[in-house]
Amino acid sequence: MKGFYFMQQLMPLGTIVNVITILCGSTIGLILHNRFPDKIKNIIFQGLGLCTFVIGMQMTLKVTNLLTLIFAVLIGGIIGEAIDLDKKLNKLIAFFQKKETDNIFAEGLITAFLLFCIGSMTIVGSLNEGLRSDHTLLLTKATLDGFSSIALASTYGIGVIFSVIPLFLFQGGITVLALYFHNVFSPLLITQITATGGILVLAVALGLLDIKKIKVTNLLPALLVIIFFTLI
Repeated sequence: MKGFYFMQQLMPLGTIVNVITILCGSTIGLILHNRFPDKIKNIIFQGLGLCTFVIGMQMTLKVTNLLTLIFAVLIGGIIGEAIDLDKKLNKLIAFFQKKETDNIFAEGLITAFLLFCIGSMTIVGSLNEGLRSDHTLLLTKATLDGFSSIALASTYGIGVIFSVIPLFLFQGGITVLALYFHNVFSPLLITQITATGGILVLAVALGLLDIKKIKVTNLLPALLVIIFFTLI
């Protein structure tokens, strides 16, 4: 019975749902071929932006040491800007898109994987699922990815569907690793990581709502900084 419960915990539910939404969205995209109304797409993303904002607020309000959180975000942001993670990510996407220009299948697969997996919601959501058994953020991301995949599949074709394979391995892998090392993290450390992740989620929400575009990728080092500060 205990073994069954552990296996149930080990299943990356958020990632599995994410895979399903991308498969559904990609199929719709292949059928519609850019006929998805913009006004419907806009209201959906605005609604998801509001929900993401609420999730980010809930996560951030779990903070135990606010001063440590502030310093982690500031220092993490400085590190991210210094090495310009956001620019490097965009260059990586552009490199693969250019490299695979003659192969629309590979271009669609790589572009979709990079857009779906390399971001704050992927990392924070997977950590949340592994450390706290909280699937909320990944389920929200799954919804966003589902609608994004409609547009991607209508442009790049069937390659977008196959992006779910590396997505499952990457995103699910982070969740399983976080679960495996759960005992290494104290309740205080988990709380501080969650609160810092909440700040990043709020930044994502502001972008979805077209309020302020923030280079959220450049804030990712804050997750490492908060671990260091909390441990010392």
